[in-house]
Amino acid sequence: MSIVVTGATGLLGNLVIQHLLKKVPANQIVASVRNVEKASDLEKLGVEVRHGDYMDFESMKKSFDGASKLLFISSPDMDDTLRVRQHANVVQAARDAGAKHIAYTGYAFGEESKIPLALVHMATEYAIRTTGIPFTFLRNALYTEVFVNPGLGGAVERGELVTNAGTGVLNAVTRNDLALAAATALTEDGHVNNTYNLVNSEPWSFDKLAQVLTEVSGKKVVHRPVSYDEMKDYLINVGLPKPVVEMSAGIYQAVSEGETSRTSEDLQKLIGTPTSLEDLVKQALQA
Repeated sequence: MSIVVTGATGLLGNLVIQHLLKKVPANQIVASVRNVEKASDLEKLGVEVRHGDYMDFESMKKSFDGASKLLFISSPDMDDTLRVRQHANVVQAARDAGAKHIAYTGYAFGEESKIPLALVHMATEYAIRTTGIPFTFLRNALYTEVFVNPGLGGAVERGELVTNAGTGVLNAVTRNDLALAAATALTEDGHVNNTYNLVNSEPWSFDKLAQVLTEVSGKKVVHRPVSYDEMKDYLINVGLPKPVVEMSAGIYQAVSEGETSRTSEDLQKLIGTPTSLEDLVKQALQA
């Protein structure tokens, strides 16, 4: 058996390989990476490293040679139209290389989503279906690390957490939990032609996050809800570049409109209880 993981030097891909190494021998794992030099740590662990660039069809096809299972991790590019091209390359390469099974990291509840990001993932799922290859769609939630990270130390210092998320709730999941779910689906039977919405079964609000910050830090932190425009002004004033400001305020706005409120038990069935918000806040504040 050969499990090929694309984007293996990225944050999610690397975590998937670490979990796979606990489940299968290293010589059954192949890392497909754009920059082979960055994968030297994986080679030291006994993982085979192959060059694979999403923009280079032939390199992807070669990297998929002999793949019993392929974990296709979506491109990190910010240009969604370009991502569709990259993803089509990967899917065609998997088909032409004779991959036996494609697992793809999409976006949770993509067909109902209102954010542009979801269109790329739905297009990719349909592309994979055209190949006739057995699939597993691992539809990931937004990463918790986007919201719970060492930057929360500033909120503790100021005594307030400012967002335009309102009373919206987040079904976010950590990269590590999503990586474990992927590794589990790749190494267990029973996941062929299944679609999983890998979200937190207990979504939390920013009021809740402020409460946990208070409990963990011992300093009073409150959530101060603001409008979309006020949020952009606030982020500009703290020195963030315009593209980041637009993206951050846009994500919070989507949260406020219910984008991340849906729940599912799929993640829990694969990995058990996901990492708690309390533990994540402790880790973030200690970093």
